[in-house]
Amino acid sequence: MKDEEPYTLHDPDRLKALAHPMRRSMLTHLAIHGPATSTTLGELLGAKTGTTSYHLRQLEKHGFIEEIPERSTGRERWWRRVPGPRDMRAPTPDQLAPADRAVLAEFHRIGMNEDRALLERFPAAYRADPDWAKASRGLARMTKAELSEFHDAYIALLLKYSHPAEDAPPDARPLYVRMFAFPADEDHPPRTGGEATDAP
Repeated sequence: MKDEEPYTLHDPDRLKALAHPMRRSMLTHLAIHGPATSTTLGELLGAKTGTTSYHLRQLEKHGFIEEIPERSTGRERWWRRVPGPRDMRAPTPDQLAPADRAVLAEFHRIGMNEDRALLERFPAAYRADPDWAKASRGLARMTKAELSEFHDAYIALLLKYSHPAEDAPPDARPLYVRMFAFPADEDHPPRTGGEATDAP
């Protein structure tokens, strides 16, 4: 599968692996800042190393991260995100068994909480550097088919202008994009107290 082709998370176990705030924060950190250890992530997230190690193993089990053997020594293991499809989408409820739909609801709840927190940060990012903070609001009338086409076109546009980390120009920065965008490389994951397409 080409990384530009849509990939739907039909597997409820993989979806469940992403329906956890700490795991999502870990993936975000690895995507933005690069490889890290469970100790580093624990310090950033305010969690014990045993907790972060457990969640890292869950992410590894479901193919979202991998160990970097050449950097790992003794008990210190380094982790990185596994390159995957850039257009990863959540399934619709009818694509899951009824027993798995609660996981989808939790996946969306956590994602929306993350997006609300980002939206609250947008005004400060805009004040700091409006050239690096963009937003759009509007009202549109579309048919269901047009909305689907608009969504696909938006994803295609995002993929067109987004570079994989290894191919990005030197002045490219990671950005949070939710129909608003601002730099993602100036912060660390929020401390969760033990707890970025459509999927992270």
